[in-house]
Amino acid sequence: MNGRVRYEIADGIADVRLSRPEKLNAFDHAMQDALVETVEALAQRKDVRCVVLSGDGRAFCAGVDLEGLGTREPGSLLPRWAGPANKPQQAAYGWRTLPQPVIAAVHGYAFGAGFQIMLGADMRIAAPDTQLSIMEARWGLAPDVAGIALLRNLVRDDVARELTYTARRFDAQEGVRLGVITRVAEDPHAEAMALARTIAANSPDAMRAAKRLMNLMADAQTAEILLAESVEQTRLIASENHRETRAAANEQRAPIFRDPA
Repeated sequence: MNGRVRYEIADGIADVRLSRPEKLNAFDHAMQDALVETVEALAQRKDVRCVVLSGDGRAFCAGVDLEGLGTREPGSLLPRWAGPANKPQQAAYGWRTLPQPVIAAVHGYAFGAGFQIMLGADMRIAAPDTQLSIMEARWGLAPDVAGIALLRNLVRDDVARELTYTARRFDAQEGVRLGVITRVAEDPHAEAMALARTIAANSPDAMRAAKRLMNLMADAQTAEILLAESVEQTRLIASENHRETRAAANEQRAPIFRDPA
């Protein structure tokens, strides 16, 4: 992934790391491309049941690489790349659209684009001293890496506005209170991997169905959500992995699940 992102897959878990530590994993065109390529690759992996997203070195991602500010051509952000998103947005929003649950393990700094990439995960575990900020206003800009779309279901409207308008820094503890951090851990990567192992031990059919429903919960109308619940459950009831859960319970053993076909 052009050296900006690396990942390893073991035991159904993709351990993905932003890997530009000498620049605090700053977001540039190469990082953008690597993140999008990683999302596209993982979306095709039937053997991946959960994803952990973190950053090498001293930070998760310190935001946009300042050397690249102002280099985009006028209008270059308007074409769509994947579904509703342009390519920079897909670097963050793509984690939400992955079929597998995604856990962000955050430390050091998550500023600007880094903050928005973090929001694309299903859950966010952060070190206590992590510094967070929607920093775009500092550079005379507005959040545009899918941050508004991802933030709207996490915090109150007035909180989102205050954080966006002020570009102020806050720590992980306040992030939990505001709703952008799921929980705090001294070692967020270890905590995220432990949570990923718990998720990966469940039926991958059920986890993928649950993620589809959770995304609908945020984006769809009630009637669409209710119908989707029925459709997903009908598929799960007929699935081999559901039969395996019943057989394992009857035989008092751990279930052995198959990855999606």
